[in-house]
Amino acid sequence: MHIEYTAVVKQQDDWWIGWMEEIPGVNCQEHTYEELIESLRLTLKEALEFNRYDAITAAGTGYREEKITVSL
Repeated sequence: MHIEYTAVVKQQDDWWIGWMEEIPGVNCQEHTYEELIESLRLTLKEALEFNRYDAITAAGTGYREEKITVSL
């Protein structure tokens, strides 16, 4: 499954800085644009995995998962 997210990126002095619009707290800085994109990709993946684990742990037992679609 592939889901697209939006990164807001900018160069500031010697650094590239980026934030993921849809996931608060996912932000990175690197020396090159390519490194930044890869770092954001990995950090986003880790955040999504952690958030999923956290939600399932909080639910305990007897839960079900529902897919929800949002149009912007």
